[in-house]
Amino acid sequence: MKGLELSRAFYREWGEPMLREQFPELLPHLCCGLFGSGSECFGFDDGVSADHDFEPGFCIFLPGEDVVDRRQEFLLERAYAKLPKEFMGYRRAALNPVGGARHGVLRTADFFAEHTGSPDGSLTADQWLAVPEQGLAESVNGEVYFDGPGEVTRIREALRYYPEDVRRKKLAGHLLLMAQAGQYNYRRCLSHGETGAAQLAVIEFAKSAMAAVFLLNRRYQPYYKWSFRAMRALPEMAAVAELLEYLITTMNDGEMAEEKYSVIEDIASDVIEALMNEGITKAICGDLEKHAYSVNDGIAEGNLRNRHILAAV
Repeated sequence: MKGLELSRAFYREWGEPMLREQFPELLPHLCCGLFGSGSECFGFDDGVSADHDFEPGFCIFLPGEDVVDRRQEFLLERAYAKLPKEFMGYRRAALNPVGGARHGVLRTADFFAEHTGSPDGSLTADQWLAVPEQGLAESVNGEVYFDGPGEVTRIREALRYYPEDVRRKKLAGHLLLMAQAGQYNYRRCLSHGETGAAQLAVIEFAKSAMAAVFLLNRRYQPYYKWSFRAMRALPEMAAVAELLEYLITTMNDGEMAEEKYSVIEDIASDVIEALMNEGITKAICGDLEKHAYSVNDGIAEGNLRNRHILAAV
């Protein structure tokens, strides 16, 4: 069973009745669901995932202490702890999981501040550029089962994706890195006999190519260990994942090096085609560097446009 299914069933059978019966006066102020850290929140969990941090549980998000005070928070925590220790063949952990509590009673402001730096979903352009992308992904994944005041839903919607100018700044930076690492430095490293450096160039190209594909799909890239899985599920350019995996898992000698360079150019062509289809580049060529500067030129806000092209990466 997938973790989100388990969580939803546990909430419906035990969590929701507990809240309605024991805390009817608080229920309009609460939000319940499961999102945040953990493969189950992305739907990426499998048989291996159950070896740690996997249990029936959900989150109860609270507003500020002016609405739900610490005593009420404590009573909610105690009631949550008394829910069944086993459900559908899975046991709840007796101790906090690795990385801290992921289920139970949480303050809404604390959760979003931890993941994005903002307690209410409002971010300046500089904050959008600085916040780790995985934190944004963890803020909008999973599901909300109930949201009495609607505040959590509002925050999640505000964080749903980057503002367009920020997306373009990040995209421009990754396009430039793709050009430098893949179209230029990979072959130069090989010509110097630096096969290790050549592989580093491939890896840098792959990391930025992956970032560019997520940006072109308007999807946050999750934590690196789930990036390939998430990329294969994207609506556009998902097939690039297999090409990137090939690049970073093969050697750099002889005919293989030429084949890899050909794959790099194929990926570059796919990305350029996507840029042109979206109409965010005016360059007409196969040079990713020129497309990077063209995308940057399309940023509407002057201060952001004029910052270093790599400012967002």
